[in-house]
Amino acid sequence: MTELKQYRIHARSAAGLVGELEAAVASGALSPGRELPSVRRLAAEAGISPATVAAGLAELRRRGVVVTEPRRGTRIADGPPVGRMTAPMPVPKGARDLSRGNPDPQLLPDLAAAIRRAPLPVRLYGEAPELAELIELARGQMLADGIPAEELCVVSGAMDGVERVLQANLRPGDRVAVEDPGYADLFDLLRANGLNLEPVAIDRLGMAPQGLAAAISRGARAVILTPRGQNPTGAALDAGRARELSEVLELHPELLVVEDDHLGAVAGRPLHTLLAGRSRWATARSVAKALGPDLRLAVLAGDGRTIARVRGRQQCGPGWVSHLLQQLVLELWTDPAVGALIERAAAAYGDRRRRLIEALAERGIAAEGESGLNIWLVVPEEAGVMSALAQRGWVVAPGARYRLRSSLPAIRITTATLEASASDRLADDIAAVLSPARAGRTG
Repeated sequence: MTELKQYRIHARSAAGLVGELEAAVASGALSPGRELPSVRRLAAEAGISPATVAAGLAELRRRGVVVTEPRRGTRIADGPPVGRMTAPMPVPKGARDLSRGNPDPQLLPDLAAAIRRAPLPVRLYGEAPELAELIELARGQMLADGIPAEELCVVSGAMDGVERVLQANLRPGDRVAVEDPGYADLFDLLRANGLNLEPVAIDRLGMAPQGLAAAISRGARAVILTPRGQNPTGAALDAGRARELSEVLELHPELLVVEDDHLGAVAGRPLHTLLAGRSRWATARSVAKALGPDLRLAVLAGDGRTIARVRGRQQCGPGWVSHLLQQLVLELWTDPAVGALIERAAAAYGDRRRRLIEALAERGIAAEGESGLNIWLVVPEEAGVMSALAQRGWVVAPGARYRLRSSLPAIRITTATLEASASDRLADDIAAVLSPARAGRTG
């Protein structure tokens, strides 16, 4: 259904159309995913020319408010950078929510105890933006992983760091190679910055080298990839795939390469980085999954020019990431008990992920999940499978938000809190839901 029944457009210019549709999104009158009429139909309903409508929609695409895709027309983006926060998946009473990608709260450190222990001195304007001890500790961790981390800064989470790197190096209209399926919030972020997405198909080992080469040939000026714990599929680079991708990148020394190591130590896999020897690069290492999402802190490493630009732009805005947060992260990172907890968490997440994959395999169902907190399960049709699982007490995430061009319908299941008995029940329910569809296939 595409009619704009909630209101009537009164705009007589492209700018007016942009303002009215943005206001409709902000008010909730047009919800994420809502399909819009064709250009000609919208022009007729609004009483303006098709050229005016086309110009307005082009500006809304540039801002990331709408998305136009082949055979799907134009729709409101899933995460438009205007208006209300996207509503979470509804969770029926008594159901297990496996849709949000959260870590297990039982495997996060006690922040209250850490706050009581941490020295929290008063810091004023004009002081250094980063705690030197925190930077040196992060540098040591990254160097041990093969990252040339001479220049670092602190940002407000991995996505904040990625956005600042892109703004420091790219312009609206530039093309960025991204994983497909990939992180939905990253897609929204790129669209909101006026950047064009170049999807690159992935498998269990990450980006396909041929796909990356093709995206670069189509004009991609940057590539963003997840070296381990890829969201949503759990893909992780191994030494062979990292070597193949590096060979592609060596042919393009000017390309900006950004790695999002959002899981860090709890990914359950060693890091295989592509950054050595690059002239334009960055990597963000978040503490969200290991220490707690509400800390909103990541360490960003990169080439000297990129980090200098990020620091300078940060000083023009917020100035610095709270030293209270930095001191708290330093306290946690230097606590041997927290280090042991992080190791246990990584092991537990790996066990829980593998257990569900194995339980599904025993029932003839293949799922992906090399590392991280999620598994990716290709299904015949997303909405029906999700609805059937919700009726059985399981809420999972639809794959549509994570898919661009080349990937099949799927669901994402967060396994971070899934105990053994629950894995078996869930596998049974998934098998029961999928069995009619599998039985109906021929050829």
